[in-house]
Amino acid sequence: MTAEHAIRVLVVEDDAVAADAHVLYVDRVPGFVAVGKAHTGAQARRLLDRTQVDLLLLDLHLPDVHGLQLARSLRAAGRHADVIAVTSARDLAVVREGVSLGVVQYVLKPFTFATLRDRLVRYAQFRTAAGEASGQDEVDRALAALRAPSPAAPPKGLSAPTLERVSVTLRDCADGLTATGIAEAVGISRITARRYLEHLVDTGRAARAPQYGTVGRPELQYRWVTGQG
Repeated sequence: MTAEHAIRVLVVEDDAVAADAHVLYVDRVPGFVAVGKAHTGAQARRLLDRTQVDLLLLDLHLPDVHGLQLARSLRAAGRHADVIAVTSARDLAVVREGVSLGVVQYVLKPFTFATLRDRLVRYAQFRTAAGEASGQDEVDRALAALRAPSPAAPPKGLSAPTLERVSVTLRDCADGLTATGIAEAVGISRITARRYLEHLVDTGRAARAPQYGTVGRPELQYRWVTGQG
């Protein structure tokens, strides 16, 4: 797809560092181009007045307006850009409300580039559906393009509930944790904690580095990854 025919994305995110990262993410996905960024709802409206936009990558918690209120006002003004909501909120009532306002996908913070790339690629597939459907199956396939696949089962010997507990514990610790720290927090052995942490590294959700300043051989420190994909 040429730049002229790329899907044009406006990034709306109040955090300046995150906004810059999201612009870079969008521009890394073939067929998409970031045409601007806004840190408030008011800035987004001004950019939309002078810029053609196909898709909003929209943070729901803006300093001057809730993202869904912004989406509602844009619909009322006759603007029909689709929306991928970016949020740390997990309220399913908000998800249901967003469906009626053109929110085609939700991406929960923190997320990796791979996660956003998957959502954008699926959105592009959805946009390419055209013409008249031959039947229910074709309609279902078009809508299915927007749905993310079910999470893959963890490898043999790892349980999904424990993996989730390890993931949440690591994600909530900005300074990172060692296998010993995870083991104590989750209530598992250090060897078991290390297996889960290494799985997170292998799947791009965590990174590891030596922890310096300790006596003897340093233990690996693990950190949750928000921008690796």
